[in-house]
Amino acid sequence: MRFDIISVFPEFFSVLDLSLVGKARSRGLIDIAAHDLRTWTADVHRTVDDSPFGGGAGMVMKPDVWGKAIDDVVGPGRAVLAIPTPSGAMLTQQACWELAEADQIVIACGRYEGIDARVAEHYRAAGMEVVEYSLGDYVLNGGEVAAIALVEAVSRLVPGMVGNPESLREESHGVAGLLEYPVYTRPTSFRGLDVPEVLTSGDHGKVARWRRDRALERTAARRPDMIAVLDVAGLGKRDRATLTRLGWVVGEGLQRVVVNEAGPAEAGEVAALAGRLFPHACPPGMADADIAAFVAENLSSERFANYVADPRYLVLVARVGGKLAGYAMAFFPASAQDQAEAIEAGAPVDVVLEDTPREGELVYLSKLYVDTPWRGTGVFDILMREALAEVARRAEGGEPYVWLGTNTANKRAIRAYKRAGFRVVGAREFVVGEQINKDVTLAIRARVPQL
Repeated sequence: MRFDIISVFPEFFSVLDLSLVGKARSRGLIDIAAHDLRTWTADVHRTVDDSPFGGGAGMVMKPDVWGKAIDDVVGPGRAVLAIPTPSGAMLTQQACWELAEADQIVIACGRYEGIDARVAEHYRAAGMEVVEYSLGDYVLNGGEVAAIALVEAVSRLVPGMVGNPESLREESHGVAGLLEYPVYTRPTSFRGLDVPEVLTSGDHGKVARWRRDRALERTAARRPDMIAVLDVAGLGKRDRATLTRLGWVVGEGLQRVVVNEAGPAEAGEVAALAGRLFPHACPPGMADADIAAFVAENLSSERFANYVADPRYLVLVARVGGKLAGYAMAFFPASAQDQAEAIEAGAPVDVVLEDTPREGELVYLSKLYVDTPWRGTGVFDILMREALAEVARRAEGGEPYVWLGTNTANKRAIRAYKRAGFRVVGAREFVVGEQINKDVTLAIRARVPQL
């Protein structure tokens, strides 16, 4: 295995001549080369950094210099670009085992405010494996210490490095509480990748919002444990909207909403929730007997067991902290009889949305209910987004539609569906027990998400 370490302080790595790593080098088990990044500069001052786009403290390391250096040192075989950064994923033993399978690891040691984010983006897009890693929730002056840690952690897993290899298998950040947003510097265009336009807009408010959203996104993806302990009182309306988009809602603190397809063992639990929430969708004055008859016929445990087992149905459940917070159910007509029954039920088969004719299935979103404590928290948005995404994935045809119906008196639900991107397309009659009700029908293009 070969390690190529690029740094503005290559002398730092003389320590790798010592101990087991040094012995492994002398035995030819590993090869380590330390390179001076300034070798690839083109100006008399050997400049490797510049001021950040969007303003702010510190300097950002230039992508063009890094690109030349990395291009020159990358060799054949499986090469991994490893970038130490406080905003990276935590380095774990499992990750080290995976890296030990590589032929070469190129370690890019940043300084100042870090390396322009387009360096990692470029090599990842080019097909190179890129690992942005962190040693923990603290900040060092540069990536050199983390580079040594990576060399130590990975090289000791190379066969022959440790006497008994089986023993290896048996071994046991700022005030905001977020990982840092991506950083950029000159040039504005690097290998086909441009600096995000907002950072050159001069609008400091938009820059701050963009950075905040990127930090939330990065933290949610890489360190969800940090999201879970954020101070809810310090979150603004835009923060909460971003977190909802990322699958988090405010309950007892911030909690992750997990949406999965329902299994057979969940049929009874979903049926209980469905039976309890169905009256909320009924118009005022509906007889209890009619509601009870509908629930018994359509929302019993036995019926949900059948729905879950029937490939024509999609039943999703949303859980917060392991507790059921909502469910959605969609029906995919599979036969001529299914199609005829859908038309009889009011399916808008002839509607055209956004001047784009339907091509493929017209899927019926039969149910989407959120339990009372979670209404207005974002659970509806998350469940709807996941339901539409799964319908789009399963539906046949290039332009499937999704439709639903809801009582004309249910203004709250109609507003929520419109906010999700549905449009009112017609009306229908819907029978509950012995009572005939007036519904509006709404539809959306399945593959054009709005939330």
